[in-house]
Amino acid sequence: MEFVQVCLNGARGAGDGAVVPLSPAALGEAAAAAVAAGASDVHVHPKSPCGQDTLSPRAVAATLDVIRSRVAVPVGVTTGAWAEPDPADRVARIRSWTTLPDHASVNWHEEGAEAVAAALLERGVGVEAGLWSGTDGAARFAVSPLAGRVLRVLAEVTDPDPVTSGASALTLLEAIGTGHGRPVLLHGEEGGTWPVLRLAQRLGLATRVGLEDTLVLPDGGRAVSNAQLVEVAVRGRGEF
Repeated sequence: MEFVQVCLNGARGAGDGAVVPLSPAALGEAAAAAVAAGASDVHVHPKSPCGQDTLSPRAVAATLDVIRSRVAVPVGVTTGAWAEPDPADRVARIRSWTTLPDHASVNWHEEGAEAVAAALLERGVGVEAGLWSGTDGAARFAVSPLAGRVLRVLAEVTDPDPVTSGASALTLLEAIGTGHGRPVLLHGEEGGTWPVLRLAQRLGLATRVGLEDTLVLPDGGRAVSNAQLVEVAVRGRGEF
């Protein structure tokens, strides 16, 4: 079976609807259902009590502990700058984690990305190098001394247009090139989610899907769960 990561919630909040899991309990339930539907890896954004993304050790531990009690696949978290804007504080948070994820995404275009990635590697946490289209992330990664040590490259297509997102994905992949020999996971977001997912499948690349990336199914209908999105991606191949 192809590698499909489920991205459970992202930076979304309560305003995006009750189907988006926010609490550790809801995230554990969502992860279990998504893995049962065919997901082979989990990406999650731990939340503060008020529903904001956070890197606090308490929130990270609570989220990881519940998800791991429900699934036996790798679980990763975000280190996005919006969760902790100051790079030094981001590194300090990582060094204070009491429970470690299997991997964590680092957006290479963000200030302090190298230091954040180094802190994760020092703690034995795998690094997913987030290389966003429309940024200089791929160029920075190409000359990074840490590039050969990352777990995988996340080729993240930020173009939400279903008409142009496929071309944007190919442009990004060209910029990434060999990616220092690291595996590549290609995905889109919003309107570009399904076109880019189809492209990833055609190219034999790992991909991801979940309520972080899209709230809708290929036919435009509202998704009822992460599991439904995963099932369409895994079992509905060629049908959307």
